Amino acid sequence: MALMVVKFDLKKRVKLAQTVWFMYWFAVLAGILVLSLGLFFKIELRKRSELMDNNESHFLPNVLIIMGLVACAINAFGGKVCYDSLDPTKFVKWKPMLKTFLVLCVVFNALLFATALLCFVMRIPLQFTLAEGLKNGMKYYKDTDTPGRCYMKRTLDLMQMEFRCCGNDNYRDWFEIQWVSNRYLDFSAKEVKDRIGSNVDGQYLMDGVPFSCCNPTSPRPCIQQQMTNNSAHYSYDHHTEELNVWKRGCSDALLSYYGGIMNTIGALVLLVTMLEVAVTVGLQYVHSSLSTLANPEDMESESEGYLLEKTVKETFTDIMTKMKAMGKGAKVEEGAAEPVATVS
Repeated sequence: MALMVVKFDLKKRVKLAQTVWFMYWFAVLAGILVLSLGLFFKIELRKRSELMDNNESHFLPNVLIIMGLVACAINAFGGKVCYDSLDPTKFVKWKPMLKTFLVLCVVFNALLFATALLCFVMRIPLQFTLAEGLKNGMKYYKDTDTPGRCYMKRTLDLMQMEFRCCGNDNYRDWFEIQWVSNRYLDFSAKEVKDRIGSNVDGQYLMDGVPFSCCNPTSPRPCIQQQMTNNSAHYSYDHHTEELNVWKRGCSDALLSYYGGIMNTIGALVLLVTMLEVAVTVGLQYVHSSLSTLANPEDMESESEGYLLEKTVKETFTDIMTKMKAMGKGAKVEEGAAEPVATVS
């Protein structure tokens, strides 16, 4: 017994085909939206690619771009089929391939739904990518003369000012690395010698941060050097003083920014998935209503449209039976392909 049967006459079939045709072209625009979101997200990631630990972060935008392109192609084809369904002489050429196309649409809808879920799930690996990438990037902050790293200082400074953050987890991360280039250090000075000599790795470490960590809204002039030395500043206690540098870590700030983009994209892709499911259901009703005409030669005769030709249980059983048959057929072919041993 067919599932969700609806009776159609010519007028209803025409109205259905026109409605689904309109929805398909709206779905084409939705496909362009998914493609645009993928391109936008890819561009945003590329802006700070130096701060990413690997290229895996571009997996999601690449998937969005591919899904957007496929959506445009599938929906354009579906729209053409709905348009031609109004003319029996044109529709007859599409009829043999419609079942295959509908199966393809179902698979695509499942993949689109999985893509939407990826937008929410990929936040976790992105968190580790940003944390590790920022940690490595901060080590190269001082290497303004090294090819391939000369822009790292500029990238980190602009990021800290734009996202109002400092360091990886917090501003103290800058205390643990040498962020001033050796070319700007006076190695004859006692302070420089003492700092380098007291460090196992021979690095010039200090309790200071780059200027880009300063909060311009603070009423006090920025204290970015000797931040833990109370005697170096008048009326200052770093334990109780409200520091005038950004306290938020940049990995958290970037994760919040990219996470917000991913959540928005995920929600939009879910809406597009719902639209894709709707047009697939609509096309199935167009196809089934034209396949069950009481009199195929009379387009004005009544027909029945349905979502599934059988019940859900029967349909699932048929699919499993076909899959098992395909599996057995593959095994038989493999057995026939094995060479037969001959006795000499």
